[in-house]
Amino acid sequence: MPSVTWGVVQGRKERLVSRVIISDYLKSIGVVPDELEQVELPTTVEVMRERVEFLQRLGISIDDMNEYPLLLACSVRKNMIPVLGYLEKIGFRRPKLGEFVRNYPQVMHASVVVELAPVVKFLRGLDVERIDIPYVLQRYPELLGFKLEGTMSTSVAYLVSIGVSPRDIGPMVTQFPYFLGMRVGRTIKPLVECLVSLGLPRRILARMLEKRTYILGYDLKETVKPNVDALLSFGVRREALPALIAQYPPILGLPLKAKLSTQQYLFNLKLKIDPEGFARALEKMPQIVSLSQNVILRPVEFLKGRGIPDCDVARMVVKCPQLLACRVELMKNSYYYFKSEMKRPILDLYDFPEYFTYSLESRIKPSDQRFEERLRADYIEEDTAGPSFIMGGKLDMPGSELVSDQEDNDSDDEILYRRTVSL
Repeated sequence: MPSVTWGVVQGRKERLVSRVIISDYLKSIGVVPDELEQVELPTTVEVMRERVEFLQRLGISIDDMNEYPLLLACSVRKNMIPVLGYLEKIGFRRPKLGEFVRNYPQVMHASVVVELAPVVKFLRGLDVERIDIPYVLQRYPELLGFKLEGTMSTSVAYLVSIGVSPRDIGPMVTQFPYFLGMRVGRTIKPLVECLVSLGLPRRILARMLEKRTYILGYDLKETVKPNVDALLSFGVRREALPALIAQYPPILGLPLKAKLSTQQYLFNLKLKIDPEGFARALEKMPQIVSLSQNVILRPVEFLKGRGIPDCDVARMVVKCPQLLACRVELMKNSYYYFKSEMKRPILDLYDFPEYFTYSLESRIKPSDQRFEERLRADYIEEDTAGPSFIMGGKLDMPGSELVSDQEDNDSDDEILYRRTVSL
């Protein structure tokens, strides 16, 4: 509880009189003093007025005081100034102090030495950058009220045990500090076990959590499990779920059933793609659930404008749904190069729609040069199959001689993650 600065030693009668006078003062400025009845108050109105004016200079309004009247039980010199001085010392900008106190007024009751400093030291021990400490505490000020040996330590230990790199804990805290307050047995572990049961290898899941820590905030019963069920009900194959989730983790937290219904209807109406084709496209590019209709239709209209029949455009989209995220300006450049420089029949694009996803300068033009060399027999290159992945097996990457030394030393899960996931 806060320390109180007393003016003089008073008897019981004098204290009652002082309390009445102070209560009348607080009522006169709009503060409801009911919650202060059981709290020791200063002996004079002047001391209380000092507290009120100090808080107002900090940016705390009368309404804020009514939201948390116990602020007025804190001594300016013994509570407020030491706490605010410490917050400023660890990097809080002075104009932000009032906002922080408004969001977490309980901080004024805290002991700098016993409560605040140990939490900050704990965060630094997790490799949270010193400059990020104010940001973390502003997002999740309740951290200052946690016991170090309780939830915070347990959450960190569990995440490390499933493969999260200890050096990534600091950035994870900065990105999503709320996981430090989550119960392992009640929240974190059930979510992890659910995702593993879907076929996600633990190491890939650990990499996902390092980059997208906010996944831990998705409610398992209310959001994650219904979204998995929605994907299956819309035709996504169970064996495709791990790669789909790894490629687009936010899909676990979206209002998914409504989005899937909207996009499936759009695909059927505008793109002439049936539900099965929609499911296959979704497996290859789950981000399509978040694309707007205008974004989707622009590349489709471009392809149709080149004389490609609707049925072939649909087939191209199902084969390479990444087309829907292409910029039409770049597609135009690639298309005109294909026609004027490469002089290839447009039918080739039907079977190789991925062409539009390649960079014209860094991929298409150099490839075209090698193609011409091959025609002149100056360059020989055997056709190779693309990567294949079967859940439960190993990543089969034909042409493994092209894989870097770093990839040779990594596990199959790591190679899969880099090749199928773009976080």
